[in-house]
Amino acid sequence: MASLFSSAYQKPLSLTSLRTPLYLFSFLPRPHRTLSAPAASFSSVTSLNDNDDISDFGDGHWTTVSRNGSKLLLKGMTYAELEKWVQSYGYRPGQAMMLWKRLYGNNIWAHHSDELEGLNKDFKKMLSENAEFRALSLKEIHAASDGTRKILFTLDDGLVIETVVIPCNRGRNTVCVSSQVGCAMNCQFCYTGRMGLTRHLTAAEIVEQAVFAQRLLTNEVGSITNVVFMGMGEPLHNIDNVIKAADIMVHEQGLHFSPRKVTVSTSGLVPQLRRFLNESNCALAVSLNATTDEVRNWIMPINRKYKLDLLLQTLREELCFKHNYKVLFEYVMLAGVNDSDEDAERLIDLVKGIPCKINLISFNPHGGSLFRPTKEERIIEFRNKLAEAGCTVFLRLSRGDDQMAACGQLGKPGTFQAPLLRVPQQFQMALGSST
Repeated sequence: MASLFSSAYQKPLSLTSLRTPLYLFSFLPRPHRTLSAPAASFSSVTSLNDNDDISDFGDGHWTTVSRNGSKLLLKGMTYAELEKWVQSYGYRPGQAMMLWKRLYGNNIWAHHSDELEGLNKDFKKMLSENAEFRALSLKEIHAASDGTRKILFTLDDGLVIETVVIPCNRGRNTVCVSSQVGCAMNCQFCYTGRMGLTRHLTAAEIVEQAVFAQRLLTNEVGSITNVVFMGMGEPLHNIDNVIKAADIMVHEQGLHFSPRKVTVSTSGLVPQLRRFLNESNCALAVSLNATTDEVRNWIMPINRKYKLDLLLQTLREELCFKHNYKVLFEYVMLAGVNDSDEDAERLIDLVKGIPCKINLISFNPHGGSLFRPTKEERIIEFRNKLAEAGCTVFLRLSRGDDQMAACGQLGKPGTFQAPLLRVPQQFQMALGSST
């Protein structure tokens, strides 16, 4: 997610100033596609770099529910859409509800028509001829020493995404879902950001991750209780499909996750954040990670467009209209970069007036990163300073890092990678950088 960006790069930039066509930054609004459109894709890997114009972020206007243009992908539809589709074939709305429960409830999580026990034979035949049940194919599962599972899925176009299941002995089992293949935000501490963005995931591809997790691991680790949109990608860059997927996940007759236990994370796309808070009842997490614009411009280049003041003021304004709602601030601790006493004091001031919780996250190393994790004793000191000021603050322990399944470790950059941005001079010693 974040990116190393020097304060020297403050001039207005344009699309024509890009140094390489491999990172074309083309998020201009696109027209809505039809239900039979193929999965949304980009012609090349895209990523924020030092020379990008970030004037426009699309909303993910890809609402695909079909994989091949002839069969409808069931998990890409809300219940209202499914009911209407079922009725178009002459069947009663009750049949749609029975199908919905077999897709998402009753411990069935059907993957093909043979698993639709109790449904009318003609209805099942219609489904087998006109509907697709699966949006993903299981590739492999990696088990970490702490019980975390990293699941690799192959998409219909051959691309691969990663999903993580994090079991907990307190009965809380979390699935961390991806929303994009790669990510365009180019946050330098995030391994996924090294990939650039290949394409958005459809609503079906997002929902299927949670369904697969239930189907594969419920007997082993227990029911999945929480969903976090913290895998590969910037969820609010794909906001249409993310909101739709979250709506499907919380439907009371289906997967029935509590809206407060479905958390969507963002690096700070302010217009999309505002829309999310107005359209969804699910929880919001904001990846903050810095207490000054100078540092956040460097480690999270989205901040060049949406500064800290704008981001935080938007939250203050919007949360006035949300009852009993707290935003979760995520703060990745980077040694020598954002972990000083002064950072703690600034963070306390920044979040004043915002109903919130703060998660302090240890940086999880990965190949090619110059960052180092803050030492545990320093994290505790930082936590205590926040707590003494009245902040609600938690430490998030690393899970699954021995299988590259921890926060910021997902994905597999290819030959062409998003650019590492220049390290500001005052941080070069902390990072051991000579650039």
